[in-house]
Amino acid sequence: MLKAKVLGNEKLRKRLDEIAPLATKYAADEKLNIAQEAANLMADRAPISNGPTAGDYAASIEGDKISNRPQAKAMVGTQASKDPDAAGIFAGWIWHFLEFGTKPHNVAKGGGTVLGKKQTAANGARMHPGTKAQPHIFPTWRAMRAEAKKRINAAVLRGVKEAMKK
Repeated sequence: MLKAKVLGNEKLRKRLDEIAPLATKYAADEKLNIAQEAANLMADRAPISNGPTAGDYAASIEGDKISNRPQAKAMVGTQASKDPDAAGIFAGWIWHFLEFGTKPHNVAKGGGTVLGKKQTAANGARMHPGTKAQPHIFPTWRAMRAEAKKRINAAVLRGVKEAMKK
């Protein structure tokens, strides 16, 4: 019979570093590679607008370590992480509007309030027609998540195997 003891992320990381120090390094490298690869795939699938800023949003999608961007908010993997090697996908602020779309809404000053709606209705409201959802972030991540887990596990295993040979 095989028994396992759950240690928690920090204790597991410390124990793994004692046994196989290269496992953490290989896993960190693989996490960053996966984030960059995912960002490139998402940028390829990102909607491109017509006009002077065409392609700016797609160019803003990048994969990086979360610790390198303390002020930025990651798109995928935004939960607070104690993992110093955690990686995420970062992009321009409009990603959420593109991914999920918007409903028709009043864009006049004060148009979102009851008084603003009455005033703009009397003066000819300026309505934004809304946008259709153009999912490109989460479908891409869902498609590669299982492979990403396999790659990280393989990197850890490679580090453990190297430690066992010594």
